[in-house]
Amino acid sequence: MQLSSAVALVTGANRGLGVHLAQQLRDRGATVYAGARDPEAITYPGVTPVRVDVTDQASIDAAFEVTGPVSVLVNNAGSSTGATLLDGDLDQIGVEFDTHVFGSLAMIRRYAPAMNAWSESAVVNILSVLSWFTIPRVGAYCAAKSAAWSMTNSIRQELLPQGTRVTGLHVGYMDTEMARGIDAPKSDPADVARLAVDAIERGEFEVIADDISRFVRAGLSGGVGELYPTLVTAR
Repeated sequence: MQLSSAVALVTGANRGLGVHLAQQLRDRGATVYAGARDPEAITYPGVTPVRVDVTDQASIDAAFEVTGPVSVLVNNAGSSTGATLLDGDLDQIGVEFDTHVFGSLAMIRRYAPAMNAWSESAVVNILSVLSWFTIPRVGAYCAAKSAAWSMTNSIRQELLPQGTRVTGLHVGYMDTEMARGIDAPKSDPADVARLAVDAIERGEFEVIADDISRFVRAGLSGGVGELYPTLVTAR
C-alpha cells in the first residue's frame, strides 16, 4: 500500500503507542487524523486532531463528518481498568469490552463501507499478547483482547472481498504510561509502531511485535498445560 496517498485515522493518538503510530504514518506521507477524546491533548505537528470517543456512536459519527472516508483506520484506543473477572466491578469490565471490542467494531462498521472507494485500504487493530494468554489479575482486559482477536479474524474475512486488509498487532509490555508501574522488559513503542506501519505497506495480516508474543503464540498448539503449567502441577 502506498502511504503517500493515504488518509489515515488513528484512535487513542494522544499518548503512548498511538502517538508513534500517527507520527510514523505522517512521516511516510499519509494525511493523518489523530483521534482522541480530548483533541487538545494532540500536541505534535503535522496531523489534524479530531475528537472521537470510540464508546460513543454519536462521537464516531461526528468524527466521520470531519475526516470523511479514510483509507487507513488504526484502532488503537484502549483502556486498562485492572478489573478481575470473578470479583471486579462489572462496570469496569464493561469498559474493557466497550473500548477494545465494541468500540473497535463500531469504528470499523462506520468507516469500512466507505473504504471500498479507495484502490487500497487497511484496518489495523492493536491487540496484545494477552489476547492469547490470561493473567487473572487483569482478567477483564485479557478477555476483551481475546474477543477483539476473534473479531479481527472475522472482520478480516468479511472485508477481504472489497480489498481492505485487516491487520492484528500482538505485543507485550511497552514503555508507555499504561505499563509505567510494571517491572518487566518493555518494547519501545516507536519500534512497535514502525512494525505496524511496515505491515500496512506490505499488506500483512498479522504483526508479532516482540519475543513474548512469539513465545506465547508458539505455545497455543500445546494446549492449556503448555500455557498454564501450574494448572497441571496443581492436580
